[in-house]
Amino acid sequence: MNLFLLLLRALKFRFGYISTMRSGYSLLRDPRYNKGLAFSEDERDAHYLRGLLPPAISSQQLQEKKLMINVRQYQLPLQKYMALMELQERNERLFYKLLVDNVEEMLPIVYTPTVGEACQKYGSIFRRPQGLFISLKEKGKIVEVLKNWPERVIQVIVVTDGERILGLGDLGCQGMGIPVGKLALYTALGGVRPSACLPVTIDVGTNNEQLLKDEFYIGLRQKRATGQEYSDLLHEFMCAVKQNYGEKVLIQFEDFANHNAFDLLEKYRRTHPVFNDDIQGTAAVVLAGVVSALKSLGGTLADHTFLFLGAGEAGTGIAELIALEMSKQAKVPVEETRKRIWLVDTKGLIVNSRKDTLQHFKKPWAHEHEPIKDLLNAIKAIKPTILIGSSGVGRTFTRDVIEAMSSINETPVIMALSNPTSQSECTAEEAYTWSKGKAIFASGSPFNPLQYNGKEFVPGQANNAYIFPGLGLGLIISGAIRVHDEILLAAAEGLAGQVTRENVEKGLIYPPFKNIRNISAHIAAQVAAKAYDLGLASQLPRPEDLVKYAKSCMYSPVYQNYR
Repeated sequence: MNLFLLLLRALKFRFGYISTMRSGYSLLRDPRYNKGLAFSEDERDAHYLRGLLPPAISSQQLQEKKLMINVRQYQLPLQKYMALMELQERNERLFYKLLVDNVEEMLPIVYTPTVGEACQKYGSIFRRPQGLFISLKEKGKIVEVLKNWPERVIQVIVVTDGERILGLGDLGCQGMGIPVGKLALYTALGGVRPSACLPVTIDVGTNNEQLLKDEFYIGLRQKRATGQEYSDLLHEFMCAVKQNYGEKVLIQFEDFANHNAFDLLEKYRRTHPVFNDDIQGTAAVVLAGVVSALKSLGGTLADHTFLFLGAGEAGTGIAELIALEMSKQAKVPVEETRKRIWLVDTKGLIVNSRKDTLQHFKKPWAHEHEPIKDLLNAIKAIKPTILIGSSGVGRTFTRDVIEAMSSINETPVIMALSNPTSQSECTAEEAYTWSKGKAIFASGSPFNPLQYNGKEFVPGQANNAYIFPGLGLGLIISGAIRVHDEILLAAAEGLAGQVTRENVEKGLIYPPFKNIRNISAHIAAQVAAKAYDLGLASQLPRPEDLVKYAKSCMYSPVYQNYR
């Protein structure tokens, strides 16, 4: 009986609830079921497709080959992005098959860095809605707005208010490209059904004067709402989601400005399963990279000193998760482990003498030290082994900075995490060249492999896509009702566990992305196991083999046969 229930549950997660499939012309216009020229002779007869398609029959593999040829012919990344979005709207399974089979090539197109340009030009390239736009005009009726979405079973919502899109700032309503891109990766990399994913943009206006004057801007033409008006709209949204979709729907906050991101996470983490990818997802993927780097550096986390450039939501989120993992390993209070971690913001090193003027999320990182105004002198004073950039400001890891890190450490770890590529604190070439090949390097945006002194260096990418798809899948298959810090640590440990000795010997601190679905399954298993251990899981009984179960629940983009 238990095996039967588990099988039914796996079928539900993988394929969703049975719905009536359209026939004829309507079938060819439904991206969920359209297969184009891949419909067989029998299917063409059974579903009234005769005459609506040319006589040739193409396999999904042949369709994929043709599309890859077409996409590669475009010179501009934005053209490739638009071609892929058009494919997603026309043939859903082929879109995801393309993404899964060519993940390393396609990931920079459907997500960072190209998605940043897509958001900037979203008004001009907008074709049809791919998610829900909830603006101040919908205040008081958000429950009804949610019911306008055609799917009734939603497992993951990615929501943004567009105020801090990547490193590009306030893009208002045009930030919708971020939830759409993130959820495409939830499906392609984590196997969450597309129909169970809902992108949402909360439009409270924008302070971007250029957008407000743009005749093609698609959002509210007003300054951003703040204070109680903003809080009331967000609270109505959060309550409406629970009312409409239940207790277990995962809500991922994305690209909110610091002053709202921390408050929203703190306010709703005890009442909803919520997760902020900028704070927590970035933290988990960076922690995993640091743990992997220790295989080369030696020692434990507590043996190393960390220095951050950037003390916003990403920097402080990473710092806190590293401190928590250090606390767990060393069995000492987190207040002690925080002392191994230093942060530099726009005013210099965060120290006790600045405490009265610091934002609340920076105060735990104010340590006893004389004030230091710049990063280079902070490096010389603190002598960190690991340097992490989350500043959102490009080229701040100068030659002097890299050389200083290299003079202090035999193998300095340099992580330039800011996105997109133009905002990266340094390039891979700069890190390897200025360190004379000594550095272990990872970045937020992708950099190509390069040669230095006859040796090939393959830069690691600390991409959140390593973490959030597997994390989301693990929360879904366990029916987790909350997201505790221990679950984030489990996700980071799951990713680090996928880094092999062979990877480390090549200077890699992240596993190859081509194996991402397998990686996501292992992360999901770790996350689900922790949810069960903490009593947060609601899907019972607990499967015996969580990795196997996670894989069985993954959505397959392979065409189905229709009868």
